[in-house]
Amino acid sequence: MTQLAENERFWENKSLEQMSQSEWESLCDGCGKCCLVKLEDADSGELIFTNVACDLLNLKTCQCGDYPNRFKKMPDCLQLTIDKIAEFHWLPTTCAYRLLAEGDPLPVWHPLLTGSRSAMHAAGHSIRNKVIHERFAGEWEDHIVTWPLGF
Repeated sequence: MTQLAENERFWENKSLEQMSQSEWESLCDGCGKCCLVKLEDADSGELIFTNVACDLLNLKTCQCGDYPNRFKKMPDCLQLTIDKIAEFHWLPTTCAYRLLAEGDPLPVWHPLLTGSRSAMHAAGHSIRNKVIHERFAGEWEDHIVTWPLGF
């Protein structure tokens, strides 16, 4: 694992509110879990994850295929911003935004610590080889999974 200088570990020295836009964006580990279709239980309001991915998601790299235009192409796409921090409870337990909001450290495989996404994929914390695009999924209720929440 790469040893980072203390000044490079901005997430340990700044609150989420103090981060620049580029620091904020770099917190994303690129796992793709937030790009999965989520269903809401009508009675309880509970969010239920599926293994159905947004059609813009590259299933190999786990990156958005059109990040700059994602909100135009996918109106249901959510933007994670600091003003929505109270809503972060739906994010997977491995998500840096949620972890830092809750006062927890980044996981050892996080790209900010390792320098690449390889460790995250190797540890099985991405959607790689686990999902299907929504255009091929059929009924979303047939694709309910629990693994995106954490391991």
